[in-house]
Amino acid sequence: MRGKILFVFGVALGYVLGTRAGRERYEQIRAGAIKVWNDPRVQEQVATVEGFVKDKAPDVAEAATAAAKKVSSTIRQAQGTKSAGQGK
Repeated sequence: MRGKILFVFGVALGYVLGTRAGRERYEQIRAGAIKVWNDPRVQEQVATVEGFVKDKAPDVAEAATAAAKKVSSTIRQAQGTKSAGQGK
């Protein structure tokens, strides 16, 4: 679904930037986009996504921190092994 939305916005943006119809057509497209954005069904989905993100953000941050610590530890161990091998 996200890919389809990005595609539609990409097409609209390309049309707006490449159109020779000028400002009038741009304003029509803009008005249509605002109308869609302000639709209660769209806003309901926006609120749903915002709630999901707020619920999951701490979990994602925790997972990212744990992964960064693991990578950092692995790099330190690899550097320590490399240094010990060079000292012979």
